[in-house]
Amino acid sequence: MTLPDSMTVIEVPEAGDADAMTVGTRPVPSPGPNDVLIKVAAAGVNRPDVFQRAGAYPPPPGATDLLGLEVAGTVAAVGDAVTDWRVGDDVCALTPGGGYAEYCITPAAHCLPVPKGYDMVQAGSLPETFFTVWHNVFQRGGLKAGETFLVHGGSSGIGTTAIQLAKQFGATVITTAGSDEKCKACEELGADLAINYREQDWPAVVKEFAGKKGVNLILDMVGGDYVQKNLSCLAWDGRIVNIAFLKGSKVEVNLALFMIKRQTMTASTLRPQSDEDKAVMARELREQVWPLLDKGKIRSMVYKTFPLAEVSDAHRLMESSAHIGKIMLTVGNTS
Repeated sequence: MTLPDSMTVIEVPEAGDADAMTVGTRPVPSPGPNDVLIKVAAAGVNRPDVFQRAGAYPPPPGATDLLGLEVAGTVAAVGDAVTDWRVGDDVCALTPGGGYAEYCITPAAHCLPVPKGYDMVQAGSLPETFFTVWHNVFQRGGLKAGETFLVHGGSSGIGTTAIQLAKQFGATVITTAGSDEKCKACEELGADLAINYREQDWPAVVKEFAGKKGVNLILDMVGGDYVQKNLSCLAWDGRIVNIAFLKGSKVEVNLALFMIKRQTMTASTLRPQSDEDKAVMARELREQVWPLLDKGKIRSMVYKTFPLAEVSDAHRLMESSAHIGKIMLTVGNTS
């Protein structure tokens, strides 16, 4: 594959609102020994991109300043030590950044095959949310069949993924969302109970549904006053995993019952984790989750796509929280 010298990218010259992003040109990067260069067809828009654009989520040391944490496309070049992928292979991949561009580099071990029947937009919607949910719900949260699981933000990319995976692995699933339409979409994905948090006292509804046993695992991206409310719903030996704090990370909570009931609270972010840890996630996803995608038992949830040059509109939609599922950017051929 003949590579051009330069590529179109989306840059953020100065942190700001959605209009801070501009179209720019940079050299096409070269892969390191363990990397692949992907000719990008589609890139996902995720909440960390919005935070980084606004200046609140700087990239880790050594990572590109370009936005974009997941892509799908075709392998355009491989590093000398790469044996699992060849030029011309179609892949979707978790990236350290750089997805908002015509070409993107990522470790070869963070690539996954495009599921059967998927186009590039559908495939590009998978990595960031599936890596995040797998790590936080199953690796860190230890969700088991027969447990009750609560995920907030059920209509988000994370939420729609968590609902489907938890159901496939045998959990009872409760979720919260901000409208009746979003709740209906969550139920269609398999949620046993979807609560409109704008109209219902969600902790009271959760407690009534879960009974004296309570909820075994909670995945929360809200924070703020949800922290104490989550604790009030949690079972003995229950676990909470926080992955974001949209309502604030500084809270005052009463931890007396937390101690008595032997509960656990943990948290993580995906991007700063080591390449080795992400490679383990990729292997486990390929073994345990990708067959479910191939068989159609779970699916991608793409809400809307935008051309790369309309990235500001995509970010405004993300910030509005009006979407159900993923927001995607199209870069090249997506068929």
